[in-house]
Amino acid sequence: VQLQASGGGLGQPGGSLRLACAASGNIYSINVMRWFRQAPGKERELVAAINSGGDTNYADSVKGRFTISRDNAKNTMYLQMNSLKPEDTAVYYCKLSQDYNHGQAMGIYWGQGTLVTVSS
Repeated sequence: VQLQASGGGLGQPGGSLRLACAASGNIYSINVMRWFRQAPGKERELVAAINSGGDTNYADSVKGRFTISRDNAKNTMYLQMNSLKPEDTAVYYCKLSQDYNHGQAMGIYWGQGTLVTVSS
């Protein structure tokens, strides 16, 4: 399984960016995809998650501004980021978890990360 993240770049405060994460390989029909981010000098944090049924959850810091979605036919996840703030600057990583056994994912895969910089 491989994950390819794209869509990062420079965004202005108050502006928008859209990230995509395309998964390829042996993708199970039941999985959870997540976006994480890591700012310089900080730990990696969960931004948003979506399961194959479309249920979502968000970090408090992005609720109401970011929207996670997915296209199961394309095995692709998206993150629409609106009302960007300088503190959203980070490397964004996508993660796929699948092949669950007693609640634990046996298959965990990470994308390579895409840099988002929010600055005027």
